[in-house]
Amino acid sequence: MKSTTAVTLPLSGRIDSNNAQAEEAKLRSGLEGKGSAAVILDAAKLEYISSAGLRILLRLKKDHPDLTIENVSSEVYEILDMTGFTEMMNVEKAYRTISVEGCEEVGRGANGTVYRIDNDNVVKVYNDPEALEDIRNEREMAKLALILGIPTAISYDIVKVGDSYGSVFELLNARSFSKILATEPDRFDWCVKEFSGLLKKLHATVVPEGKLPSIKKTAMKWAEFMRDYLPEADHKKLMDLFGSVPENLHMVHGDYHTKNVMLQNDEVLLIDMDTLSVGDPIFELSAIYNAFVGFHEYDHEGIKAFQGFDFETANRFFYAVLSDYLGTSSKTKQTEVVNKARLISYTRLISRSIRHGGLGSEKGRAEIALWKGELTELLHNIDELTFSKDELIIPAERKNLDEVLSFIDEHIGLLAPSERARMQLAVAAEEIFVNISDYAYTPFKGDAKVRITASEEERAVTVAFEDGGMPYDPLKRQDPDISLPAEERTPGGLGIFLAKKLTDELSYEYREGKNILKFKKNLS
Repeated sequence: MKSTTAVTLPLSGRIDSNNAQAEEAKLRSGLEGKGSAAVILDAAKLEYISSAGLRILLRLKKDHPDLTIENVSSEVYEILDMTGFTEMMNVEKAYRTISVEGCEEVGRGANGTVYRIDNDNVVKVYNDPEALEDIRNEREMAKLALILGIPTAISYDIVKVGDSYGSVFELLNARSFSKILATEPDRFDWCVKEFSGLLKKLHATVVPEGKLPSIKKTAMKWAEFMRDYLPEADHKKLMDLFGSVPENLHMVHGDYHTKNVMLQNDEVLLIDMDTLSVGDPIFELSAIYNAFVGFHEYDHEGIKAFQGFDFETANRFFYAVLSDYLGTSSKTKQTEVVNKARLISYTRLISRSIRHGGLGSEKGRAEIALWKGELTELLHNIDELTFSKDELIIPAERKNLDEVLSFIDEHIGLLAPSERARMQLAVAAEEIFVNISDYAYTPFKGDAKVRITASEEERAVTVAFEDGGMPYDPLKRQDPDISLPAEERTPGGLGIFLAKKLTDELSYEYREGKNILKFKKNLS
């Protein structure tokens, strides 16, 4: 990145033995009173340089150690390279100029837009005209991602595009998932699986410490910005919620949507890597929500221009991806995660809109009012932003039994349990959940938490049921005497008795105001 105190001087025409002395005098005159300031020599119009000119560069380098020569032609660069000048000082080649006029837009991210310039290549044009450092940074991020196993493309050239810069990638016949969804609706389910699968791979990737920035630190700035636009108590809770999300080193893309996921020769690639960071996946899910829903909640037509398909398709795609990502069709679980993502989403949308002058237009004010109303309601109903794919919090009511059993069954599916083991596990889970529903909170109502731990190595599953009702250890109840004839037996007690018989381990504890009944079932 150019220093703000650097002095830029032009080099032009020929610099040879005949005019070297005059050229040096001209340069020295431009540096009078500048001390040892960093110097940038603009060689855009330099056609020729001999050893006499090289000696000028050496003398300037001694006086100005931060000397940079930029916009160097290929011919001049070759001279500087063979004489070792490219090793002793910063020399930047001139960039070829291309136009994207009439080119197909294949991707759009936070910092730039990707265009197809021919069948084999695409170029990402950066929004910032001073983007060279950003381009170099994205290259390094893409290399890191590739090393860690994330399929992506790495730029092989830098070009000038209008007043800005572009990064060129080889993406032979690649198509974005946006285009596939817009033109091949029969591949909707395939797109969901591939999109979600790559997202899960991304979030499972641990990045060496210090290699990528923290997405939480960026998000905290969105929350801090809201100080003047929320009541004090609401803003404090917002800051507390964001602040309580733990840092971690799992990879996050930061701008994950269907224009940045490409299909090339049956390989799915992720592009636009300049927003890579590390942190909790809830921040990623909030960005995905914005791309498909949040940005377009007020004006549904906007999604068509951005992604190429309608709002209904975008909404359906988002929830299908979320279901696959979470590994459950549970609406309760999806709603829990979506609401946490939405809280972050609206915080970001409001701060972004206000920064971009949203309060100055009727539409902007209406959007902000919509998002602020949603944010305020969510703030009053959410106490943490993190989530676990393996936990379901649901009202302890009999009508929710099927959802609980389905949630458990979906989580053990990869272990391929026998039908016998599957049925026995379901019966045990039913007896415990119904027991909580009928007795834990009487005469009031409350929630039950179901937490699942599946072990492929042991081929076993542990299911813990937690409630905040009155302390009660059902395991202390005497087992029914099943040897008695029907007329002598009393109702009750069979449910926990069955749970004992159908599981391999069953335990109870009361901890921090919660009843916790946990069982383990071997699935072999």
